[in-house]
Amino acid sequence: MEGGQLGLKRFEGELIDIETPRWAAVAPRPIPARLGTVYVVDGKRRMESRVFIEDGDGAAGMGGFGAYVVGAVELCPHGTRPATLREVRAQRLLAHAPGLRVDPCLLSPRDPHTGRLQYAPVVADSAEPLAPLHKLQQVMLAAEQELSHGLASRVPFDEEDDREALTALTIQDGTLRSQNLGGAVVGCVKTMQTQYLPPDRAGLLTDLKPGERTPILHMRYENNRITRFIWYVRLCEAAFYQHPMSGVMRLEMYAPEEPDFLPPIVRTVANVSGPLLCRLASQPYKDPRAPQNLIPTAALEHAMTRAMGSADLVTRRLRAHIARELGVAS
Repeated sequence: MEGGQLGLKRFEGELIDIETPRWAAVAPRPIPARLGTVYVVDGKRRMESRVFIEDGDGAAGMGGFGAYVVGAVELCPHGTRPATLREVRAQRLLAHAPGLRVDPCLLSPRDPHTGRLQYAPVVADSAEPLAPLHKLQQVMLAAEQELSHGLASRVPFDEEDDREALTALTIQDGTLRSQNLGGAVVGCVKTMQTQYLPPDRAGLLTDLKPGERTPILHMRYENNRITRFIWYVRLCEAAFYQHPMSGVMRLEMYAPEEPDFLPPIVRTVANVSGPLLCRLASQPYKDPRAPQNLIPTAALEHAMTRAMGSADLVTRRLRAHIARELGVAS
C-alpha cells in the first residue's frame, strides 16, 4: 500500500483496442452448447535436496534433486457430468551444473509398497547455485504448457483459417509463459502487481458487476517480444472491508504480433469467461484465497501434493542414498 492506495507497477508497453473502441462493461453471454469440456491445468514443483556433485572425471558443481507434477481437472461447463482428475503426471529429475557426467539415480526402497524414486539427470543452464531450481521450474512450465495446449481446441490466427470452433477450453493458473503452442488456453492472473490500464480506464474495473468483463485489448510488452490478448472480469462483489478491485481477475490469451485480427475463438472465450469463472470461484469460508483461487485449482493442488509423496519420507530416502554412496552410516 502506498499512501493508503493499492501500489501497482506502471506498464511500459502498448495497449490497443482490438475488440471495440468503446470502453464499457461487456455483459456475460451464455456458454455455447458446443463447448463440451473445460480443463483447469496447474503445476507444482518441489526442490527435495540440494547437493554438491563430484563426477568420476573430477569435475564438480551444484545440483538438486527435484520433483514436479502437472495435472488437469476435466469438467463439463454445463454441469451434466461430474468433474474428474486427469493427467496428473509426477516426474523427478536431478538438475546439475553443466560439464558434469551424471547417471540416472534410482532409489529402491526396502519396503516395495513405498515405491521407487527415479531421478533423470537434466543439465542446468549455468553453474550458479540457484540454477538447478530454475531448471526444475523451467521443465515444469514446459510440461504444463504441453498439457494445456494438447487438451484445448486450436486457435486460428488467420482469417482464412477454418479450423474447429471452440469445443475444449483450458484454464491455466497464472500468466501465460513460453511460446504459443496453438491451443485455446486462457491464463488467469489472480493477483494484480502491474497496472496495465491508464488512469482514465482503470475506473471501469471497480464498476464491473459479477460476470461482466472489459473489452479485449491487444497488449505488447518487453521490447515488443511478447504479445497477448487481455481483459478483466469480476468474479464477485467486493466486501465493504476490501479494496474495490477485490474479486477482479485479469485473463490473457496468446496473440499475434500484429493487432489486425481478433480470432473469433478469443472473443468466445472472453464472452463465457464471466459466467464460467463465477461458477468455479471459491468461497472465503473454504479458501482464504477466494474467489480467485478456483475450486478445481484447489482440488488439483491437493492431488499434486499427494502425487509427489511425503516430503519428509523423500528427504530421509535421499539422505540414506547419499550416505550409501559415500560409505558412511546414515
